[in-house]
Amino acid sequence: MQEPPDTPKPFVRSDELRGRVAVVTGVGNRRGIGSAVCRALAARGADIALSYLESHGRGVPPDSDEDEPARLVEELRGAGVRAEAVEADLSLAASPEALLDAAEERLGVPSILVNVAAHSTRDGYERLDAGTIDAHHAVNVRAMALLSVLFARRYPGGPGGRIVNFSSGQSLGPMQDELAYGMTKGAIEAFTRSLAAGVGHRGITVNAINPGPTDTGWIPEDLRRELLTKSPAGRIGQPEDAARLVAFLAGDEAAWITGQTIHSEGGFVRG
Repeated sequence: MQEPPDTPKPFVRSDELRGRVAVVTGVGNRRGIGSAVCRALAARGADIALSYLESHGRGVPPDSDEDEPARLVEELRGAGVRAEAVEADLSLAASPEALLDAAEERLGVPSILVNVAAHSTRDGYERLDAGTIDAHHAVNVRAMALLSVLFARRYPGGPGGRIVNFSSGQSLGPMQDELAYGMTKGAIEAFTRSLAAGVGHRGITVNAINPGPTDTGWIPEDLRRELLTKSPAGRIGQPEDAARLVAFLAGDEAAWITGQTIHSEGGFVRG
């Protein structure tokens, strides 16, 4: 099968972000959005502190690859930037501060924060309970919010501060089988708008991205066929699609964009 003509190509290299430090959470899948974001920012010259979660017998996303953080760090260093991997269990309240401490100690004060990490399980009204809600809230809302405000407090001020969060299009349609995920991801859009208003005077922009259905290795074949019928582009989103948008928002050309949720999903048709 011939691939669509707009299939993502390798990242174009530049020095636009040279000298800036980026913290990227949720890096554990070689085909994941977190890894693609690290590569896109590194291609523009940014130094990268990436966070990941080792299993240690705990529940981690099924697409996690425990060798990916180390491999990715070597890849990024080979591309000419500094890179460090930091293990962080973002379900713990103390982890956001510890992650930023480690990034600052190893690479310097971050000027870019990309909150990719997410917790997701299927529930629906028949299975939703307090534990499920709390588990989603801890990572998707609390960790994201704490990382964002701690980042903003540490940022020295002036142009170039960037926070990019990830939504999942909850404002566009329901997720009846993922109630906890949907409600917490929806909170990210509200938080993004409010935080942007509070930190803009310090030179920080805050935006969220809804990447739409993205092929990170989790899509079963029957769902893939269904999604393709709803895609005007004739393909499913790739991690690189989201990563390019993150890299743009992290750069100087996006300095006037803040408080936005950008629905970058290739015209995905709901319903």
